[in-house]
Amino acid sequence: VQLQASGGGLVQAGDSLRLSCAASGRTFSGYTVGWFRQTPGKEREFVAGIKWSGGSTYYADSVKGRFTISKVSAENVVNLQMSSLRPEDTAVYSCAASRTIILSSIRMASAYNNWGQGALVTVSS
Repeated sequence: VQLQASGGGLVQAGDSLRLSCAASGRTFSGYTVGWFRQTPGKEREFVAGIKWSGGSTYYADSVKGRFTISKVSAENVVNLQMSSLRPEDTAVYSCAASRTIILSSIRMASAYNNWGQGALVTVSS
């Protein structure tokens, strides 16, 4: 599956922004889709994940209550709605997908074998 991320941009602290991850080549059926973020000099960090079948969602503690991951089945898209953004949320956000992730690995970037390009999110104070 090929992934296309979109929706990054420059916002102010407290604003909201939505990222989208669209699949092409095949549907997300049977996949786990995750969002990760990375800043220069740091390792890629898990943000949120969703199991397409069943819709179970998972979040990093740092974004719980502010970010919401969801799927749009008709469009084969996974959205990441980000609210109450903070300067420390500034990063390049990437979506990833895999059919073979077990629950204990859902927060591990190495568990995903399909990656989209990154979308830069900049939150100014």
